[in-house]
Amino acid sequence: MEIQYILELIGTVVFAMSGALAASERDQEQDWFGAGFIGFVTAIGGGSLRDIMLGSYPLVWVQDVTLLYIIIAAIIFSGIFYKWLLRLRRTFLLFDTLGIALFTIVGMEKALSLGASPEIAAIMGMFSAVMGGVIRDILTNEVPVLFRQEFYASACLLGAAFYLGLEYLEVGRNINFISSVLLIIVMRLLAVKYNLSLPKFNRLRQP
Repeated sequence: MEIQYILELIGTVVFAMSGALAASERDQEQDWFGAGFIGFVTAIGGGSLRDIMLGSYPLVWVQDVTLLYIIIAAIIFSGIFYKWLLRLRRTFLLFDTLGIALFTIVGMEKALSLGASPEIAAIMGMFSAVMGGVIRDILTNEVPVLFRQEFYASACLLGAAFYLGLEYLEVGRNINFISSVLLIIVMRLLAVKYNLSLPKFNRLRQP
């Protein structure tokens, strides 16, 4: 089993757990099906949207049933250890950051393998990473993470651009993959720690 596939499974687990926990935290009366559904769409939403836009069928989770079992296990684990997991918010942030970093590069590589241009591939990588979280937030009546004052999707795009730059320079794939993932992680964690964000759009207006 390739290390990249293992990391993809880890990212899937993290997103499934974040969706299930978000559902339960928002609505204390949420039943298992509701929490499980939100966890499921959080885990597969970004990758599915990417594959649909690229015309890649069958979808990843349809082709690889292991992902389905991994998601179910993550949701059950989240329900059993719900209170304990909520105490690990900082640790969970780290894993969520790892998830978006991995899915950005994995999604971009898949787009490139399907013949997408570098620009489109970078966008597809970002979609893979963030759209599951956007769907999660919409379903739980939260402002989507994409629209908050956080350095989130921007970090994914910059990491994707960094990957493409190293690829242009013919840097080895493994070194490129690890370096780009680490860059996204560092940018995201620094943004959270120091409350960094892009300038507000309305500040560009004339007085």
